[in-house]
Amino acid sequence: MTSAPPAPRKWLVLAICCMSLFIVGLDTTVVNLALPSIQEDFHTDAAGLQWTIDAYTVVLASLLMLSGSTADRFGRRRTFRTGLLVFSLASVLCGLAPDTGSLVAFRMLQAVGGAMLNPVAMSIIVNTFPDDGERARAIGIWGGVAGMSLAFGPVVGGALVDAAGWRAIFWINLPVGALALLLTTLFVPESRAAQPRRLDPVGQLLVITLLATLTFGIIEGQGQGWTSPVISGCFAVAAGSAVALVRYERRRPEPLLDLTLFRNASFSGAIAGAVCGFAALAGFLFLNSLYLQSVRGFSPLDAGLLTLPMAAMTLVTGPLAGRLIGARGPRLPMAVAGAGTMACGLLLVRLGPDTSLGYLAAAYVLFGIGFGMLDAPLTYSAVSGMPRARAGVAAAITSTGRQVGAVLGVAVLGSVTTARIEGPFADGFPAASHLGWAIMAGCGGAVLLLALLTAGTARAPSPVPAPAPVPAPPE
Repeated sequence: MTSAPPAPRKWLVLAICCMSLFIVGLDTTVVNLALPSIQEDFHTDAAGLQWTIDAYTVVLASLLMLSGSTADRFGRRRTFRTGLLVFSLASVLCGLAPDTGSLVAFRMLQAVGGAMLNPVAMSIIVNTFPDDGERARAIGIWGGVAGMSLAFGPVVGGALVDAAGWRAIFWINLPVGALALLLTTLFVPESRAAQPRRLDPVGQLLVITLLATLTFGIIEGQGQGWTSPVISGCFAVAAGSAVALVRYERRRPEPLLDLTLFRNASFSGAIAGAVCGFAALAGFLFLNSLYLQSVRGFSPLDAGLLTLPMAAMTLVTGPLAGRLIGARGPRLPMAVAGAGTMACGLLLVRLGPDTSLGYLAAAYVLFGIGFGMLDAPLTYSAVSGMPRARAGVAAAITSTGRQVGAVLGVAVLGSVTTARIEGPFADGFPAASHLGWAIMAGCGGAVLLLALLTAGTARAPSPVPAPAPVPAPPE
């Protein structure tokens, strides 16, 4: 474990960490905008498009907690550098993929690298900024960059797809990743937890099984039948894995999923808010991209430009959220995030094949306000009350909550929409998507409720109670 770097270098370390966050976030939204082009090139169906997104997020969600504990044990800079290398090289392979199956496989490899980036970067930031006030400002900047990367992804992606094809959205990661790798080597100090936890292979296997079977069941249920033996078996395995995971982790002295962290109300609220908020985000990006291009006929660039109101509001509200947290705590920005998301979903419930661009712009503005305000209070609520030695674990669980939400958002909103399409896709999609937008509004309402019930407890951070001694599981 190392001491915090000198003040000028602190902000350079933050900038380097934000660079990794930017390429990972950019990749998320860029891929959504490229889906119609990928569908045209590979002649894949809606399930294939969902797997292009969810194969990445399932692997990412499965490995984030392992990456956090690995970084705490073996070194945060070492893990961060490895993640940058794997993510960059896998991005090149994605750009060379000859078919849908290969693209999905390379996306999974890309997620292995991505899992080593954001939670580890947040752990680096928490250990770099020991002062509460500086840490709140740093997390605010982090949240603003997260919002920028996700919001400007459609614009950047649209320009790249129009100019050089969808493969360019992956190749752009290589130079950015190489620069971040060089700067990390030169300027980011190594750090690790004073008492790192032991690895938990059984818990890791249960997490992977839970997320993979649940996602497969939701995405493939429409095609194979919700009561088919395969889909019923997937849901049964997912439920069994969830029960086994909780029972097993409660008995381990050093679990992968540290359930004692959930004794902190603000931490629990942040995780639930991350799942709901990012389900809304992922579902919105997936459905909106298909609507603008496959229904309205806009080019990738035009579709990206139409989302500029969302990007602009995210750019403004992301840093504002950090300042509000420093002054008043995370409750207000988190409540605004939930209200904005809910209002956007309620507007889009009335979506039609010829909805005016002004109406769409109003919905995008509300979503930009909501998402811009979301990430910073979630992150602050999750890590502010944690001992610095457990920052990697807390940040990893928070990132896992985000990715689980993203998996469910694409799987659920995508499946309920495609299942209700009648007739040609372009004609049936708007009405079929109404239930999806209503679910998105419900996710926003859940974030608002969680803000009112839990977020206020993070204004005066206090350590999480130490876990009671538990017997080791029998060998």
